[in-house]
Amino acid sequence: MLKVNDLHKSYQVGKTTYEVLKGVSFEIAKGEFVAVMGPSGSGKTTLLNCISCYIPADKGSIMLGKTELARLSEEQLATVRNRELGFVFQDFLLLDGLSVRDNILLPAIIGGTVDPDTERRAEELCHIFGISAIEEKYPAEISGGEKQRTAVARALINRPMMILADEPTGNLDSKSSRAVIDSFLQARRAMGATIFMVTHDSFAASFCDRAIILRDGQVWRTVERGDMERLSFQDKLLDSVREMGRE
Repeated sequence: MLKVNDLHKSYQVGKTTYEVLKGVSFEIAKGEFVAVMGPSGSGKTTLLNCISCYIPADKGSIMLGKTELARLSEEQLATVRNRELGFVFQDFLLLDGLSVRDNILLPAIIGGTVDPDTERRAEELCHIFGISAIEEKYPAEISGGEKQRTAVARALINRPMMILADEPTGNLDSKSSRAVIDSFLQARRAMGATIFMVTHDSFAASFCDRAIILRDGQVWRTVERGDMERLSFQDKLLDSVREMGRE
């Protein structure tokens, strides 16, 4: 599904070069729910931006399925972002002038692919995520959890290969955070969605299959959930974070 190999990225500020990613490699299989964790400055957001090709990597490869993203033209990349990748952001990024239903349909509207099947899919997504009752409402009229569930539904409207989520629970209370995580789990159960989530939140990460922990631009450790109970997995994640701090 996704294979990242020896990824490097640096930034030039004046005469100083800052290495942000220093040879990051990992793979994600179809249907996996994977978290990326690490302290501020560890390279999490840069990694996400490289995968989506919003910023170019200096070295290394990113394979989405059989496609090497760095070899695509800007027009081809735009198509991949619209059809093969679904995005969920911390600040929702819903359009205030559109209803919940039209926000969900937005990627299909941009891609010019709205048809009766797409409209039925929007209705199905509203039902799956429990937002059918608010589909004619506007973002200003709904809660934070409802906004984020709308954003998850929007990310799925074009049946993407993968959802990329950037701190999706960062601005939410515990009840809304759980609603968002439940929507990811439901997307995986109902549609086989593959989810790659950047997060600081060990509670959110504890629902994942594994967590890739970055430190100083490198993969420091991968914590597997395996047969562990969710709370045991969360304890292991927290132990890893504490160990990183001691080192």
